[in-house]
Amino acid sequence: MRTIAALGGLLLLTLTVASILRTMVVPRGLYSSLVMRLWRSLRSVLHLVARPFGNSYRAHDRAQAWLAPLVLMAMLFCWLVALLASFTLLTYASSGLSWSVSLREAGSSLFTLGFASGDRLRLSALDFVAAASGPLVIALQIAYLPTLYGSYNRREVEVTLLQSRAGEPAWGPELLARQSLVDTETALPQLYRDWERLAAELGESHSNYPVLLSFRSPQPYRSWIVALIAVMDAAAIQLAVSPRTAPPEARLVLRAGFTALRDIARVVRIDYDTDPEPDAPIRLTYAEFDAAVSMIATAGFEVERPTVLAWPHFHGWRVNYESIAYELARRGDAVPALWTGGRDFPTPAIPPRRPADRRPGDRN
Repeated sequence: MRTIAALGGLLLLTLTVASILRTMVVPRGLYSSLVMRLWRSLRSVLHLVARPFGNSYRAHDRAQAWLAPLVLMAMLFCWLVALLASFTLLTYASSGLSWSVSLREAGSSLFTLGFASGDRLRLSALDFVAAASGPLVIALQIAYLPTLYGSYNRREVEVTLLQSRAGEPAWGPELLARQSLVDTETALPQLYRDWERLAAELGESHSNYPVLLSFRSPQPYRSWIVALIAVMDAAAIQLAVSPRTAPPEARLVLRAGFTALRDIARVVRIDYDTDPEPDAPIRLTYAEFDAAVSMIATAGFEVERPTVLAWPHFHGWRVNYESIAYELARRGDAVPALWTGGRDFPTPAIPPRRPADRRPGDRN
């Protein structure tokens, strides 16, 4: 029995240390089963909590705002409990103590309360390892938070800046229409450059630290994945309908965007086609694309190619990122903006709110 306890304790300790290192230390996109299971479980619980308050997006958004802190607290709790269990098994296996006394000894050492048993000599080494493990895990968690919030703040600055350009919630055609309405089309290349860099950072940070996917924007109608879809859609539309005047930055932001989404998809295990055919099916319809092009043309955006000829080009770009983007928006319960897919609760798509034109009339 004590041999089995020793093997079980060593296995549990190894798995726990591996989970801690994979999640908080190793700077590489590695799958963390603990984070993903906590994310799915707590997300489901919060969905249940939101239902009595109405099945609207606002009710779910208020509930899901607690997801990130709950995941972080649950991670720490699970690791400490696993360490306590592993050291209890090892203490029981390496001494003549009973299960209850082994638990007291392991807990006393893990949480640095002092030795609880009198059998010091045989257990000193194990007690020292346990005593170092508890504070080390807590210290790693504390050091982990500034990294998370640093990436989160950089992400949300760009998402907030996009609000005045693409509406709230963001939508790709609205981004192009607003630039035409206020004569700022020349600002699009810089916008694409900014989001190319942000997409690269999103791919790096959100694949290395998947818990960032559960961090919501401070405002309910903002979302990093919705904003990224909007920028990529705007670039794809511009390349499709205005190929001569579209800036090269549009191609670059699209490439950076779907590369980042694929990096994240690999870590959170979303299936996708690595080399989709340009005419592979997508969920966005030609009718929706045609209506959007008509809207931006009415706003003054220069359209160089008929919609029926532009559609295959837009389709060929969107097939590279639509399925992953829709799945991330669904899993993250993002604001149900136009062209971002469905959600796990019934909610209509929310169009962007365009401010009224308050320009004064000409006075002679």
